[in-house]
Amino acid sequence: MEQAATTLTAILAHPLFLTVWVLTMLPSLAILLWDMRVRNAHLMPLMKWVWALTVIYSGPVGLAVYGWSGRKEIPADGAWRRAARSVAHCYSGCGMGEIAGLVLTVGILSLSTAWVAGVTFAFAYAAGFGLTVGPLMQEGTPFGAAVRDALWSETPSITVMEIVAIGVDLTLAGDAGMGDVLFWSSMIVSLTCGLIAAYPVNLILIRMGIKQGMMDPRNTDHAHG
Repeated sequence: MEQAATTLTAILAHPLFLTVWVLTMLPSLAILLWDMRVRNAHLMPLMKWVWALTVIYSGPVGLAVYGWSGRKEIPADGAWRRAARSVAHCYSGCGMGEIAGLVLTVGILSLSTAWVAGVTFAFAYAAGFGLTVGPLMQEGTPFGAAVRDALWSETPSITVMEIVAIGVDLTLAGDAGMGDVLFWSSMIVSLTCGLIAAYPVNLILIRMGIKQGMMDPRNTDHAHG
């Protein structure tokens, strides 16, 4: 186990890892943007941002999630695909918070591990929470009701996602700073681990009726200029 961890760290610390990552992420993002412009322009603006951020964070993995669950071309919809859209929605906000938290606490302030974990979790939770409350209020939900709904429906998903993501990042990155390849490559890996870990949580919440999941992409119909 220790040998495997050492080997993984050595791979992540090599500049080639980030090079390969960029060479796979950028084409994935280009494919996504083309598809949303040409074939799926009807998607809600919020979901377009969700999918773009998901691919920026997770590259081909994010593109695969979009292709399987986020396009009008899906053959059918159900709890499994709704959970994928739901976790991507959560992921897009939490990812921004996690990146900001790690850059601030590790890269700029060089805080201790406990502070890194606590502040990064708070940033990620606030971003994911806000991405839920904001759209609910835009739909006409009162602020108090939107907050209660977000607390009840999003807290389990965000908590699992960030415990896994932050834990993986701190384990892999060690003492790496912003000038080290390992700092960024560990962040990439940790974000995707958080996405995967939170997926079954969202599936369970949907099956329990706590979450509805994001709208079937075949049923969205919004005008675009």
